[in-house]
Amino acid sequence: MIAMATLDTLAQQGELGTGGVRDWILNNIIPLLLLVVALLLLWLGGGKGDNAGVMRRLGGVIVALAIIGLAVTTDAGKDIGTWIAGLFTG
Repeated sequence: MIAMATLDTLAQQGELGTGGVRDWILNNIIPLLLLVVALLLLWLGGGKGDNAGVMRRLGGVIVALAIIGLAVTTDAGKDIGTWIAGLFTG
């Protein structure tokens, strides 16, 4: 009961947010996922001598990293979106 009252008080004061969760994900989960992807690429393709297959998969990883980078930035994503829209509109 006391915890709920404390959370309600913090919420009313505007001290609760998702900034800490976002920072934790960016600092912990993303590097861990990159490490797992790198190890999988090396294990699945590199061990068999399929270097071309590894490079094709790496291209997909680079595209995914670009999407993650745009998602976590504030102004860069908006600026790039405006630039791409400008390519198609006069």
